[in-house]
Amino acid sequence: MTPSERPFRFTVQGSRARSTTEWLDLARRAEDLGYAGLGIADHFDLQLGPVAALAAAAMVTDHLTLGAMVFCNDFRHPAQLAKELATLDQLSGGRARLALGAGWATDDYRWSGIGLDAPGTRIERLAEAVTIVKALLSSDEPVSFSGDHYRIDGLVGAPTPVQRPIPLVLGGGGRRMLSLAAREADVVAVNVALPGGVIDATVGPDATAEHTDTKLRWIREAAGERFDDLTLQVRVHVAAVTDDRQGMAELIGSGLGLDPDASLASPFALAGDVEQIVDTLLERRERWGFSEIGISSSACEDLAPVVARLAGS
Repeated sequence: MTPSERPFRFTVQGSRARSTTEWLDLARRAEDLGYAGLGIADHFDLQLGPVAALAAAAMVTDHLTLGAMVFCNDFRHPAQLAKELATLDQLSGGRARLALGAGWATDDYRWSGIGLDAPGTRIERLAEAVTIVKALLSSDEPVSFSGDHYRIDGLVGAPTPVQRPIPLVLGGGGRRMLSLAAREADVVAVNVALPGGVIDATVGPDATAEHTDTKLRWIREAAGERFDDLTLQVRVHVAAVTDDRQGMAELIGSGLGLDPDASLASPFALAGDVEQIVDTLLERRERWGFSEIGISSSACEDLAPVVARLAGS
């Protein structure tokens, strides 16, 4: 089955939840509406901490997959992350997902005092972490590793996760990160490149349909024969169900630094009535293979009719 033949799967990013009640209500509601997964970002701002929040969500849901989108590799040693994910997988009955990134938000590093290395160094460190975490989550034997960034010696991964392997999600917007994801991940998450460490109008040129064509070419080249085994994900940053598609396109375009037509064509935005959005997602799956669609919690209710139409098909 190629990426463009995979059934749709919709996930909700719940990073805006600020309280236990708000977070757990979102988890229950997302499951009731037919979403397949719940995620939360990994930042040092006002959001909930991801590991405890995901464990709590596991207690009030039955089917949602659960994972940070994404865990920042620089915030935890991979041995610690492997233990947390194995524990989450046990607590949830086999619903954990490991989504891991190299780190990008400059505020996180400034606030915490963690050193912000060059992108190439962060991606090299992430590649080592992926090797370690994969080994610890898939083997009962002691794991040893010696690299430029990490060293472990005879560590046995524990507890034992329900899933072996836990699905691995990697992604980004640049060639090095997407190539690593294509070689190592089960799910490749395509995003805009964020070299400035912020999401603003400067990302617009990288969010176009034409740039997305290029990103998919990078993924194909790096994946080789395993390309057909990949699931391709896209994070929709702005989604609006509206009868005024053109007006919303102008608003989205102003935020992304794009003209209205380019904003409508960008895979990182959705606007229109339910039928238009359904058609748009079908076209994007055909063109790019995007079958997993991540949206913000603010659009969870509005996009429920789209989810009802497309999820699993």
